[in-house]
Amino acid sequence: MSLPPIDWTLPGLAPWRATGARAWQAAQGSSVAQALDALAPAAGPRFVPQAELPAGEAYEAYISRTGRVPTRDNAHDFFNGLVWLAFPQAKRRLNRLQAGEIARLGIGSTRGPLRDASTLFDENGAVLDAPPALWDALLARDWRRLFVAQRALWAQARLLVFGHALMEKILAGHPAATAHVLCGRGAAPSIAADDAAIAQALDAAHLSAKPFTPLPVFGIPGWHAGNCEPSFYDDRGVFRPRRAAITNNDSGARTRRTP
Repeated sequence: MSLPPIDWTLPGLAPWRATGARAWQAAQGSSVAQALDALAPAAGPRFVPQAELPAGEAYEAYISRTGRVPTRDNAHDFFNGLVWLAFPQAKRRLNRLQAGEIARLGIGSTRGPLRDASTLFDENGAVLDAPPALWDALLARDWRRLFVAQRALWAQARLLVFGHALMEKILAGHPAATAHVLCGRGAAPSIAADDAAIAQALDAAHLSAKPFTPLPVFGIPGWHAGNCEPSFYDDRGVFRPRRAAITNNDSGARTRRTP
């Protein structure tokens, strides 16, 4: 099998290099499932070919029932496996939430708020440990303040890319690649890049409220060569302001304003 190369020097992928480069190379002579399974601890998840998923059984339900992760020979499922290996508590927590909702409600045309939030974080999530000033700008979506005025503060921050679909977008250089950053409870929204801390933050009630804030990852200093120029952040298709709020003016007409 021939798999395309992965650039492990990309900032979003570099933290995964130690395990990922070795496993990706091993997959060239076998399969992604076999390469990942060779690295899994005895008590960890097992990785099996996608063909082992029974017809008609939901992917999440199968993992919950068997402890096996159906895996295709592509980068998307490979990155998913890396996250399982590095953050098994958090991934098991997400799987239990998904499987529990499937058992309770079945598979319908919509997932419901808890499954939606769990899927969003699993696919495109990230956790950010950063100074309060960066968080204030991020939550306000004040991109100039976040990335230009407070640029030096990013040296004190760490963004861990958790979502495997987001890793794939970073690999492809998708200009609008956006992390959905999980916000912690209380006044300090930072979450450490630690398996137990992430798993603890993935509480059903907390997730159902969709406690995420968007972060266009290529705006982070060092993540894109072009973002040294302030004009990089003028692309409103990527660096979007907060949604306009509907207000009433003095004449009673409805107007929009952006906070």
